[in-house]
Amino acid sequence: MIKARTAKFQIGQVVRHRIFSFRGVIFDIDPEFNNTEEWWLSIPEEVRPNKDQPFYHLLAENAESEYVAYVSEQNLLPDDSGEPVRHSQVAEIFIKDKAGGYRPRNSSLN
Repeated sequence: MIKARTAKFQIGQVVRHRIFSFRGVIFDIDPEFNNTEEWWLSIPEEVRPNKDQPFYHLLAENAESEYVAYVSEQNLLPDDSGEPVRHSQVAEIFIKDKAGGYRPRNSSLN
């Protein structure tokens, strides 16, 4: 039986990938893996994450592009750079607060 854990990160938090060079703002959280088996199996086995952990939906960016990413908790770290996330959908979902953080525009999201 898979037991879900409490999420370490929260909606609106900026994070970066532990291995790959991208970062983003979290806009949704799944308490455990909730994507297709095909997607999961497409990840090389030696770096494939466990399913029994939170997975995060990110408005992500790297040096070349902006996209939506689905990332396991084990592969995320907080991004404390203070740099804004440039993804074009950030303003649709979030309001930037005075401290530079992101708050959902619609509190019923998630």
